[in-house]
Amino acid sequence: MHLSRYFLPVLRDTPKEAEIVSHQLMLRAGMIKQSAAGIYSWLPLGLKVLKKIEAIVREEQNRAGAVEVLMPTVQSADLWRESGRYEAYGKEMLRITDRHERDMLYGPTAEEVITAIFRDSVKSYRDLPKNLYNIQWKFRDEIRPRFGVMRGREFLMKDAYSFDLTAEDARRSYQRMFVAYLRTFARMGLKAVPMAADTGPIGGDLSHEFIILADTGESQVFCHRDLIEGAIPPADTDFLGDLSPIVDAWTSLYAATDEMHDAKRFDTEVPAESQVTARGIEIGHIFFFGTKYAEPMGARVQGPDGQMVTLQMGSYGIGVSRLVGAIIEASHDDAGIVWPLPVAPFEVGLLNLRTGDAATDAACADLYGKLRNAGIDVLYDDTDERAGAKFSTMDIIGIPYQLIVGPKGLKTGELEVKVRADGTRETVSLEAGLARVIDLVQSGRVLC
Repeated sequence: MHLSRYFLPVLRDTPKEAEIVSHQLMLRAGMIKQSAAGIYSWLPLGLKVLKKIEAIVREEQNRAGAVEVLMPTVQSADLWRESGRYEAYGKEMLRITDRHERDMLYGPTAEEVITAIFRDSVKSYRDLPKNLYNIQWKFRDEIRPRFGVMRGREFLMKDAYSFDLTAEDARRSYQRMFVAYLRTFARMGLKAVPMAADTGPIGGDLSHEFIILADTGESQVFCHRDLIEGAIPPADTDFLGDLSPIVDAWTSLYAATDEMHDAKRFDTEVPAESQVTARGIEIGHIFFFGTKYAEPMGARVQGPDGQMVTLQMGSYGIGVSRLVGAIIEASHDDAGIVWPLPVAPFEVGLLNLRTGDAATDAACADLYGKLRNAGIDVLYDDTDERAGAKFSTMDIIGIPYQLIVGPKGLKTGELEVKVRADGTRETVSLEAGLARVIDLVQSGRVLC
């Protein structure tokens, strides 16, 4: 993509309304634009990151055996009355009435909708187990939306729902999602720690939050240091096999949010040198809640003995749009965003330091074509901005690798390669620079 043709409204100054780093940098990098309190338009750069995160989430859900559906954003209040949650949910639910005076709502989650779908479609135990997932916009009317996409009112969420005949089967479904989440976040360059958590309004007796450590996190977290470096399950993990050894390995060490923290147990179980106390950001939450929704909504199937059995259910959420902000909170420096390669909006930035100079233009055009032919997603800064402004833009938007081409270097057939993560710059020949960034990108795509 040529920057001269792209829509990238970068801001040089930090907006006063932005309180945390991710909000500041998303506005400065031209990723989002506020439409109303807690509601944002996603501009091209932000949308590219959002779509890359969504793609990783989708790939790992599919790998774990979940099946994608698409449910409506506007739901019938009658379904929520069936489950008993319509009045209990609180003012965070945006309640509306259609032209026929029917009570509707903008869905904050979708347990009721998916339970009704399954109840009306599946009648026999032979059709179990199933896990259906949905990547859709949700709305929760936060009393005080803040921190940009980290605590907005409208957000993109992946919500999956498992259906099983027995509690034992349901716990196996829970384990599949547990392992899928470990892989999902690792693929985004994140170190996410599963922590025992309160089930909240979702309900149930088994729940884990997946937390990344960040100074601006909303929760205080406590865990064993070994969990931060835990081994991620490989791509060939057998999701139909016994996953309990993996789950047990991750849950045998102490890890809890402040809501579930037991200070005495923490001090007893975790050696002082291995204790980690920090702030954390929730990026995923999984629940097993048994028959909480199936029972009141009549979701039953015929069991092997011919008797009707109430379904056992779990739900599994990932804040897709929230992840954009969370990744920035975990990966930035004073100059701007430092994107992990798998979620970066572009993999390589190509800077022409003298647009209009015939030799520089020709060299950049050649490099641009060769990068694209190699399958590299490249942003070519062909604008007539001064060099300092170009450097600043590339650093703010956080592209992992940069090729810097100027007339001075071209006289000796050289360019600069910059690695955004550590700021290192190396002067090499044009051919070596091209080969180096292609190799860096392709090796960085080798995912767990």
